[in-house]
Amino acid sequence: MDKRIRVLLVDDSALARGLLRVVLENEPDFDIVGEARHGREAVDLARTLRPDLITMDLEMPVMGGLEAIETIMTSRAVPILVVSNEADAQNAYAAVARGALEVVPKPILGSPEQDDFVAKARLVAGVPVITHVRSLRLGTPPLPLPDSSSVTQGGALDALPGPPPAFVIASSTGGPQALARILSQLPPQFPCPVLIAQHIADGFAAGMADWLATISSVPVGLGGEGQRIQAGRVVIAPTECHLAVTPGRRLTLRPRGAQDVYRPSCDVLLESAATVFGRQCVGIILTGMGSDGARGLAAVRRAGGRTLAQNEATSVIFGMNRVAIEQGSVERVLPLDAIPAAMLQLAETLA
Repeated sequence: MDKRIRVLLVDDSALARGLLRVVLENEPDFDIVGEARHGREAVDLARTLRPDLITMDLEMPVMGGLEAIETIMTSRAVPILVVSNEADAQNAYAAVARGALEVVPKPILGSPEQDDFVAKARLVAGVPVITHVRSLRLGTPPLPLPDSSSVTQGGALDALPGPPPAFVIASSTGGPQALARILSQLPPQFPCPVLIAQHIADGFAAGMADWLATISSVPVGLGGEGQRIQAGRVVIAPTECHLAVTPGRRLTLRPRGAQDVYRPSCDVLLESAATVFGRQCVGIILTGMGSDGARGLAAVRRAGGRTLAQNEATSVIFGMNRVAIEQGSVERVLPLDAIPAAMLQLAETLA
């Protein structure tokens, strides 16, 4: 039998811990090895029990989840899954900045959220994590707009003809951390629109956008029906529908189908952007599980646009980007920290 996943549950509510215990103990591959009522207990138990996974609440007495995550990640790193309420979504993504890998809503027994929670727990438990000294909050200043001689890791990118392009980014597991790295490096005067489809639980997109806005020098907000696509703005796709681009270069919200696996769809956003922007579309696919975005990136390539992918070494999950690379849709494979410079180079050349 394969090794079972040893889980530490952290929540000040005995009821919430009991619910998570019931959900996970119903699965054959999970073993609950401990429970903590607050962050201080979590830090101590993480050290003594050495779990494979920690589920972490945020609002707790004695020591909250944010401090506990940062303490754990600077001592003995463990994959951490934040289990939070929608009302605390912005804090949930502050937890990501401190080293948590994923955010999920507190599940309801028998609901689709229960299945999603179990799937995310399995996925996160298998991700290698490293001990780090400081959180993402202490990032480096934004890059300046480069001169024409600048070159990125992975090679220079030739210029596209015409007006500034639209940058369209697809991401999933590990995406919030990667997006924060990228957006924190873009200067306030970044001259192009950036459209992002990040797989995320319903109700958490606004919190993620608010969190990214505290990191990015470029304005960040949720996309809405009929919204004009503006240079120098970052748009996050909402979760309750799919974000797409109209021929008039505005945003539209498409209903989610009952069988849609990914929310919001990276393929829908990339394909619609490729149709509208054509050679002025730059598609970027980051870390994530599954294959969403690979088809859309192929559409960008066919339309004459440019395509970038995050490399395996810097990906939390080398999935979506791997599929896109293997199908031949990616022009440049870059480490995460080289992607902002590549974007700046294209933006400067085309502005």
